[in-house]
Amino acid sequence: MTSMALSLPLASTPFPGGADAACAGQASPLPSAGAIYRRLIGCAPAHALVGDTAAFDRHVLAAILAVSASEGGPVASRCGLAAHEISDLLHRFFPAVGDLGTRWQAHAAPLDEESAMVRDLLLAQRSADPKVGGWLAAMLARRAMEPNHLWEDLGLRARDELTRLMNRHFAPLAGRNTRNMRWKRFFYRSLCEDDGFVMCATPVCTECGDFALCFGDESGESRMAERRRSIALAAPAS
Repeated sequence: MTSMALSLPLASTPFPGGADAACAGQASPLPSAGAIYRRLIGCAPAHALVGDTAAFDRHVLAAILAVSASEGGPVASRCGLAAHEISDLLHRFFPAVGDLGTRWQAHAAPLDEESAMVRDLLLAQRSADPKVGGWLAAMLARRAMEPNHLWEDLGLRARDELTRLMNRHFAPLAGRNTRNMRWKRFFYRSLCEDDGFVMCATPVCTECGDFALCFGDESGESRMAERRRSIALAAPAS
């Protein structure tokens, strides 16, 4: 698993900027995904222990919320959840930060048609806690609309965490990905197959000109680690 060297101090105010910046008429800077994750979990993402399923679920949900909140705009819309779903999720998994609920629930919007199709595909394949699976189905569907690798736009540390998420919460669907296709591509291929269409140009994957798009390397730096590295590089040398 890719390691991330994050070391973000807990702020005395909920997020950087805080009340002092607001009183001075300054726009509060957007908090980093790592800072928000630490607020939710209590440790940096690199230090999160995810050995048991409960800890893993909490880590995944925190990562998605953190990266969504760090992008600006309505958090509910960026993570794909309705207002009451964010409230229920925070109450169940992060009760100590309930004050985030009001601001994160604002301006929730329904998923667009394309996202809703991906969400419904996932909803029909839930295999663990149906409530959590329902939240994750909507969150994955919404974050799949972002331009990067899906695991990156979920705020996860590496692709294998997304594979673990799929195997735990959407096992029937994950079991169909026998050749380890990129998950975003696999979702759309599954939608086409379920509707009786063929998305692929050739019947043999290795002979297809789009092979790299479906099975290419998905390694990279997590978005939270990338943000931490950018801050470190921008800091003046001591």
